[in-house]
Amino acid sequence: MKTNEEFINECIELAKLGEGLVSPNPLVGAIVVNKNGKVVGKGFHKKYGEAHAEINALNEAGEKAKGGTLYINLEPCCHFGKTPPCIDRVINAGIKKIVIGMEDPNPKVSGNGIKKALNAGIEVVLGVQEKKCKKLNEIFITNILRHKPFVAIKTASTIDGKIATSTGNSKWITAENSRNIVHQLRNKYDAVLTGSGTVIKDNPSLTARINNTRNPVRIIIDSNLITSPDSKVYCNDKTRVIIVVSAEISSEKIQKYPDNVEFIKCPVLNNGKIDLNYLTRALFENNINSVLVEAGGKLNAELIKNNIVDKFYFFIAPKILGDTNARQLFEGFYIENINECSIIKFENIQYLDPDILIEGYTSLSYPN
Repeated sequence: MKTNEEFINECIELAKLGEGLVSPNPLVGAIVVNKNGKVVGKGFHKKYGEAHAEINALNEAGEKAKGGTLYINLEPCCHFGKTPPCIDRVINAGIKKIVIGMEDPNPKVSGNGIKKALNAGIEVVLGVQEKKCKKLNEIFITNILRHKPFVAIKTASTIDGKIATSTGNSKWITAENSRNIVHQLRNKYDAVLTGSGTVIKDNPSLTARINNTRNPVRIIIDSNLITSPDSKVYCNDKTRVIIVVSAEISSEKIQKYPDNVEFIKCPVLNNGKIDLNYLTRALFENNINSVLVEAGGKLNAELIKNNIVDKFYFFIAPKILGDTNARQLFEGFYIENINECSIIKFENIQYLDPDILIEGYTSLSYPN
């Protein structure tokens, strides 16, 4: 018989199958084990608005669930949303024990699903692999508790921190393995954000080139609307595109862009830059719950200075550029005292041959 920890690990892997499809809901996987210790049902939340993980697992188990154990990485819901309360179905199925990875931070649930299970005579084990479960749903937790999108910066650099030569050449700093992971990240996040400079220099598509998945919303910060309406990033009419412009932009300029392009008008600060905190709130109000930033050093730095960033993905190639005029990961920090540096907590280091990927968090969102 597997341990509780092993079963919750399996739930986490099942939950990941819903990445890119369930937002704004959390990623959830569930396993039903009968009273004889045999797995009789597995399920995960497949798509927003459809059945939750425990319902799919119970449907597969059928009558075999009676007297058994439900393993799930997140507390079952107890409120009506797009679907009925899952805990009611769990109780009616005759489940005698629930092993849960973490309590749901949503105030509509927040322990109430557990209480309902206990009141029905179900044994509850809580907090199994809790840190892993929190990391799995770090986007959902940030949305619920901080009422903002989860914002991650992705960079690709040489080992000496350069993202392009002084002439702007950057293809390709990292190798194919790294670029494949980036496409997976684009599938995971609701939106990809970049600046007008990146669109003009690289003319990227910013798509997730993975079979049977969706592309993220593309967000371009272009305060003066200088990017071409014919840029690749605007030309897929099946994908939502948002251009962030200054509040003073003319309607004549806006009319030149394709019909699939939306505009968010933002105030401009005294330094001539878009108010990024205003933008962050506006994106959340526009149902953008997570943002992957793929931009240049100046925009990266502005996001950090405004305390907007939650996480980093540093893809580092075993190359040394050496050029002091080359473009850097972050541009705009002028710190004389080393103790005033922004601090990043490294969480995971992965070898991608020949590159490495370092995941790091700001103090805003480090998983406890």
